[in-house]
Amino acid sequence: EVQLVESGGGLVQAGGSLRLSCAASGFTFDDYFIGWFRQAPGKEREGVSCIRSSDGSTYYADSVKGRFTISSDNAKNTVYLQMNSLKPEDTAVYYCAADRSLIFTSRATRIATMFRPVYDYWGQGTQVTVSS
Repeated sequence: EVQLVESGGGLVQAGGSLRLSCAASGFTFDDYFIGWFRQAPGKEREGVSCIRSSDGSTYYADSVKGRFTISSDNAKNTVYLQMNSLKPEDTAVYYCAADRSLIFTSRATRIATMFRPVYDYWGQGTQVTVSS
């Protein structure tokens, strides 16, 4: 059974940092897209960052570029999201997601799709609250 478990959320002041972890089980990180998404109250779920496990390619939404860093430890089947310079607008429930089908699409399709919430497997989410 595929499971994704997020941890590391919490309350932090604006300008602070948090590191989220996503521990995966039930599959190996041979070649997957692992994404971080977030959903604030009343808003749609949005992609924040993702990484391709086979080659470590990373991708970021413009809203977090330069502040967030995604990384993976394939030996531990774990993906991390280091979040620095946090802003109140980063407040949301953060979800980890995994998808394999993206690797079989064209590069253009991957770019257009990777930040959409169409991934196959999802974690339960972890709350991140940034106070002003």
